[in-house]
Amino acid sequence: MKARAKWVEGMAFMGEAGSGHAVMMDGAPDYGGRNIGIRPMEMLLIGLAGCTGFDVVSILKKGREAVTGCEVEVEAERAASDPKVFTRIHLRYRITGKGLAYAKAERAVTLSKEKYCSASIMLGATAAMSYELDVIDELQKDEAA
Repeated sequence: MKARAKWVEGMAFMGEAGSGHAVMMDGAPDYGGRNIGIRPMEMLLIGLAGCTGFDVVSILKKGREAVTGCEVEVEAERAASDPKVFTRIHLRYRITGKGLAYAKAERAVTLSKEKYCSASIMLGATAAMSYELDVIDELQKDEAA
């Protein structure tokens, strides 16, 4: 796996992944940026959400669960002084499916957190990790309507 970041101007960098995809990163105006891109530390949190979301959906699909949606929100706190590492990270999973049992969704989240999600395991080395889970069964929602 490869990636690079190339300075564009001010505090803006173009990030390029080995897969050929690119993303603009920039700093806040307070730090010399023009606010034209995502912050690098935000990228880490987005990567965490994507990594664990990928795992959860994959685990549920392998278990032949009818998962129809997965959203992962992340809130984090950073240390007050340099290096301003993440000290606390809280993930909110919202998983929808047809006939999806809470226990199966919770198992998928736990497996991601403890075994499969490299981003979660790496960030967990410096940050206290916590999560909450909301499972929406679309079959029950349809019956209530």
